[in-house]
Amino acid sequence: MRILLLTHAFNSLAQRLYLELTARGHELSVELDINDATTAQAVALFAPSLVLAPYLKRAIAEEVWSKVPCFIVHPGPPGDRGPSALDWAILRGEPRWGVTVLQANAHFDAGPIWASAEFPMRAVRKSSLYRNEVTEAAVTAVLEAVTRLRGGGTPIDQPVNAAGMLPLMRQEQRRIDWAHDCTQVVLRKIRSADGFPGVEDELAGQRFRLFDAWPEPTLAGRPGELIARRGDAVCRATRDGAVWIGSLQPQEGTVQGFKRPALLALGEAGLALPRSEPESPAADDYSEIRYEEDGGIGFLHFEFYNGAMSTAQCERLRRAYAAARQRPTRVIVLMGGADFWSNGIHLHCIEAAASPADESWQNISAIDDLAHDILTTDSHLTVAALQGNAAAGGVFLALAADAVHARRGVVLNPHYRNMGNLYGSEYWTYVLPRRLGVEQIDALLQRRLPVDVDGALALNLIDGAAGPRREAFLAHVRAVAEALAHPAGFAARLAAKRERRARDEAEKPLARYRAEELVHMRMNFYGFDPSYHVARHRFVHRTPQAWTPLYLAGHRASQKPKKGQMNFPEPIAPDVQIDAENSSDPFLTRRTA
Repeated sequence: MRILLLTHAFNSLAQRLYLELTARGHELSVELDINDATTAQAVALFAPSLVLAPYLKRAIAEEVWSKVPCFIVHPGPPGDRGPSALDWAILRGEPRWGVTVLQANAHFDAGPIWASAEFPMRAVRKSSLYRNEVTEAAVTAVLEAVTRLRGGGTPIDQPVNAAGMLPLMRQEQRRIDWAHDCTQVVLRKIRSADGFPGVEDELAGQRFRLFDAWPEPTLAGRPGELIARRGDAVCRATRDGAVWIGSLQPQEGTVQGFKRPALLALGEAGLALPRSEPESPAADDYSEIRYEEDGGIGFLHFEFYNGAMSTAQCERLRRAYAAARQRPTRVIVLMGGADFWSNGIHLHCIEAAASPADESWQNISAIDDLAHDILTTDSHLTVAALQGNAAAGGVFLALAADAVHARRGVVLNPHYRNMGNLYGSEYWTYVLPRRLGVEQIDALLQRRLPVDVDGALALNLIDGAAGPRREAFLAHVRAVAEALAHPAGFAARLAAKRERRARDEAEKPLARYRAEELVHMRMNFYGFDPSYHVARHRFVHRTPQAWTPLYLAGHRASQKPKKGQMNFPEPIAPDVQIDAENSSDPFLTRRTA
């Protein structure tokens, strides 16, 4: 089928559905939901058999749904209606929830139902549920609905609850009463708003929106009082305990700022709080970085919010990795976090800096230092275990490990150019050619599209996969690590690794790869072309898209605007076409080992 993906943003769910449907032979194109006229034009250009809307913030126009079937992915079970479905489910503590695929008509969320899927709820933030349970249920339901439509089927004969319409959840329903709300209620309120819009509150005399809340099992204080700090988070007392708050979004009157780590947002008021850092965090402790051992294997967990790694976080993780290297183990498994492995440098911290260019340089240097440490580890074998999504520098940081394994359902975005033609570093010009040929590298970086686990395996971008259930993946990773750590073959494998690294270093030192990459990065940060700074600003401030990029909108690729026409403007900076024969780019001079 020809399927037009109509979405407010090409988010994690939209990307996953794009990959799943493409893998099954459907022809897809993407249009961002900008306005009704643009959507109607996209339908006329692509002539789809189906319009699929995984993530919308407004209704589809009658001009579109009356001409072509339009399937809406609603994050609620059959009968649930309204724009805050998942928010209400979390706030009410629903034990089970679901996803429904329904056909758009004149009534909001009340069209014929084509498929649905259920899942048990976890006590986690909304964004985590969305990226995991909601996404998996949506894939199941969408594939069922598309199969039914393609086979000439009809909607499921299931009535919609006319009274199921719930209003948009507002701040009044989320407001925290610190004197009376227990810890679990506080957590549900913040988690119900995580990702967007956050919970409005006051800390240290300033207005913020709160995000990224975790329970604190031992600390306590006067309800509402800030009592401690840990990493970049601050701890706030409830009436029966305390919660950690990892991110804050400043509110200046009616003007919203952008999210940033809580300690950075609070400034001196946060730094004045006493530190509370457990020496060896347990699994149920709030800690961005946690290390555990099992026999000859060390597992290094790093749970960074949204996968972003600031300069300070990179430095803390580097210290933790150095400590892991001193342990009498044979294998180090880099676990990342449950939702993200890594998305590279922290754009929000960079945007908040006095000099974004200087902070960009510091951040890329810090993550490069970490990548260098992983690449030059000669005491252990290393495994990158991707439980969650990875993008940009996070993908290439994972490739610094000796082996890379991913959970099925994970989506990778192994490219940088969507962030204003950013060149990238993390030694990608060394680690990528060890796995891919020149033509594959060129296609991967230029297409700027997501890659699923099967695609990554086919490209040799990763070495293995399991899942999609997290338990199955973790068991797989443990088996891989145990095999690598087995005394019978460990010494030979480690010797081969050292020899390979020495041979590569003699051929071309890592310092040279890094220097060549940073020449380009310096131009991105300090050069005359502001594309990176403009793209970062738009990303951080959630600026709505003005048009759909042509790498997504294949139906517009043949369109050429007339002189003076502004419907489809050129990108901020033109795409750079690589001439493989004459280029001095280092990745074009190296072949797969």
